[in-house]
Amino acid sequence: MAITLVPWSEHDLPVLERANTPEMTVHLGGPETGEQVRERHERYLRLNASGEARMFRIDVDGEPAGAIGYWSTQHEGAPVFEAGWSVEPRFQGRGVAAGALRRLTHLVAADGRRHLLVAYPGVDNAASNALCRRAGFELRGSGVQPWRGGELRYNVWALDVSPLDVAGRTADVDERFAGGRLDESRWWPFYTPHWASQDASAARYSTGQGGLELRIEEATAPWARDLDGDLRVSHLQTGQFSGPAGSSIGQHRFRSGLVVREEQPEHRGWLVRHGVIEVRMAAIRHPDVMVAFWPIGFEDRPDDCGELCVAEIFGSEVDRSGGWVGVGVKPQNDPRLREDFEKVWVEGDLTGMHDYAVEWTPDRVRFFIDGRWVKTSVQSIDYPVQFMLDVYEFPRADGTRDTANLPHVLRVERVRSFPLG
Repeated sequence: MAITLVPWSEHDLPVLERANTPEMTVHLGGPETGEQVRERHERYLRLNASGEARMFRIDVDGEPAGAIGYWSTQHEGAPVFEAGWSVEPRFQGRGVAAGALRRLTHLVAADGRRHLLVAYPGVDNAASNALCRRAGFELRGSGVQPWRGGELRYNVWALDVSPLDVAGRTADVDERFAGGRLDESRWWPFYTPHWASQDASAARYSTGQGGLELRIEEATAPWARDLDGDLRVSHLQTGQFSGPAGSSIGQHRFRSGLVVREEQPEHRGWLVRHGVIEVRMAAIRHPDVMVAFWPIGFEDRPDDCGELCVAEIFGSEVDRSGGWVGVGVKPQNDPRLREDFEKVWVEGDLTGMHDYAVEWTPDRVRFFIDGRWVKTSVQSIDYPVQFMLDVYEFPRADGTRDTANLPHVLRVERVRSFPLG
């Protein structure tokens, strides 16, 4: 299903007419007159032309399905944008409103003139309130106002789309990998070795003035063939916690029934609890490869295992014009978290260096690419995380490898963390 936002045009009056039914306006005090609908249509055109608003028709696979837009207003005395939307009944329940609103939030962030987007759905409009929550809006209160001869009781939802700004802030760690050796007081150059062994999971890497290079080479063997097939990985992490051999205690329990095969020393290298975490790295454009930067719970308590996916980029989803970057919160095995992950399209060559960051507070998590806001998840992890920095080579169905394009090299210029401002 392809959801697109098309700028409002003089031909779009029928979209408003189809939305002007008792069913569609039940939370707005009922239908407008035909003249009021035509005035609304003309207002959309005027506001688009003046730049005061950006109104769109929602298309699903090329068929008109509703309307959405944002316009200038004031909230608590400050200039903001306000959002509104409607989706025709035959398209409801299919994720159309959610997809359209996510696209709209990215347009507001790119607009840059105002950094707060607000929405005022009726308190009894369960669908729109749930939509705001899923899109990362935060509930800021409620209110009541006269409306079409009655009263409209509404909730106040707000989404902060301001860019990331660390200017003037001092990083508590600014890792540039400039030395000839990896700083193993911070980094652990093995991929969850407790489930396999240090020999099987050891990273292939180099450091120097250009930063870090993590490599998968022709000689790189699968890290745990009986557990993970022919998956190959080169990986650094900044912590290590697991139990004795034979136990089931260990970080990153990626499948059930895992047993510690090789006991490991506890390593508390670079652990962070709240603040800004940022990596500057380059993706790899190859269909067999994925690169990722995942802060995950240190997991010294079994439930403390959630993941902040700062960037997850499959080489099969990258071309010369741009690519898809996965961001969001993943529960893994933490029952207190909900899955809130999505892929964001980023224009430009992702095989060049880009900044991927998260701003993590006790109440919410905001994600950024090159300083630009791309997602908010209104939940949080409240325990220390370690960093997982990876390049993977996935096995092919026919068992072959593209050895002509080896090695696969993940280049990382820096990793930084900042305390909460």
